[in-house]
Amino acid sequence: MQTIYIGVDFHARQQTICYLTTETGELVTCELKHQDKEAVRAFYAAFRGQVIVGLEASGYSPWFERLLEELGYEVWLGHATEIRRRARWRQKNDRRDAELILDLMLHNEFPRLHRPALQSREVMRMLRYRHKLIKIRTMSKNSLQALALQAGVAKRSGLFTRAGKQELDAALMSPAMQWQREHWLQLLQPLDQQVLEAMAWLKAQSKDDICIARLRTHPGIGLLSSLCLVHTLQPVARFRNTRKVAAYAVLIRSNVPRLNTNDSLGSVKPARAYCAT
Repeated sequence: MQTIYIGVDFHARQQTICYLTTETGELVTCELKHQDKEAVRAFYAAFRGQVIVGLEASGYSPWFERLLEELGYEVWLGHATEIRRRARWRQKNDRRDAELILDLMLHNEFPRLHRPALQSREVMRMLRYRHKLIKIRTMSKNSLQALALQAGVAKRSGLFTRAGKQELDAALMSPAMQWQREHWLQLLQPLDQQVLEAMAWLKAQSKDDICIARLRTHPGIGLLSSLCLVHTLQPVARFRNTRKVAAYAVLIRSNVPRLNTNDSLGSVKPARAYCAT
């Protein structure tokens, strides 16, 4: 079965495609608009056999990658800077970029990036979402602390207990400060609920996962850290040695001596021993 390579210069609103026809070997270049998702699906569904689609890694392509996976095609994501560095011309446009991606794929020079599994991508997306919620909640609490201090209420973390909130409500404030106090408090309650729901979702993803259970036995590693490590590192076999695993997981400090595959420092053991499949 012949493999069909397709180079795609992907943008948010459109994409330029370059591929070789199986009949004549002719180079074909065309453009697709993303307004009509069904037209995009119909175009790619017309290909037969093993199809490999290459494009630069970006934040706009998850829907397109999911479409290709539903069609049973293989997706290659490339390092954008490395792809551009391999160009033989200074001027660039969509057609030339698509041709460059196809040329690199055909000559086995495509700077392919590791693409996590779907479940790992979803877990990491939820971890980032929870992190944003925590940032917003922290900003809300800091703003309420500032209002409380300006009103003469110095409770520190006790401000968010039941007694602290009652004292905050009773504090004398200007109309503008009162307005801000009420709205910050109104924002805080749903944020707490959303953080709890995000944590419940993450806990469900860690259920019956042996790697996460082993990681959590290591001192200082909790649920969130273990989820991040497991779904970032797997498959661990893609690393050449233990040192590469630990460096990727930011578990090695600059003062740690050079390691080899037989080293068993505590900072290395979680990544290798607990994440190995």
